[in-house]
Amino acid sequence: MAMVISTRINVQTGGDCELVDITHEVAREIEESGIVDGTVTVFVPGSTGGLTTIEYERGVIGDFQSMWQRTVPRDIPYRHDAAWGDGNGHSHVRASLLGPSLVIPFVDRRMTLGTWQQIVFVDFDNRPRSRKIVLQIMGE
Repeated sequence: MAMVISTRINVQTGGDCELVDITHEVAREIEESGIVDGTVTVFVPGSTGGLTTIEYERGVIGDFQSMWQRTVPRDIPYRHDAAWGDGNGHSHVRASLLGPSLVIPFVDRRMTLGTWQQIVFVDFDNRPRSRKIVLQIMGE
């Protein structure tokens, strides 16, 4: 019989393109769900954070962060900043490019991630934040 379980993970971040490895928390929620085979959707509410998979290693993390500064620089004018004065226009643009969700299949309660593939939340905002990441676990 198919089941759907919704839960959340809490994450504290410092902002400024910080990456947080949430792989173990997602795996724990799948294990505790009782669902054996299915998919987990990982979703971040909000418009200044995103999700992806990456090899969570210092060199790749640095490369990833540098790429964002080259692609969507922090220190150029943004219309959002002019309208709201909060200085995080770059955060919104970066988050929209990365995206707010992932869907990961799992078999026998184990995600089908590659050996060096971890799930990361990326906080693009310009200040520390407390985030709630939504998980929806579906399957049998």
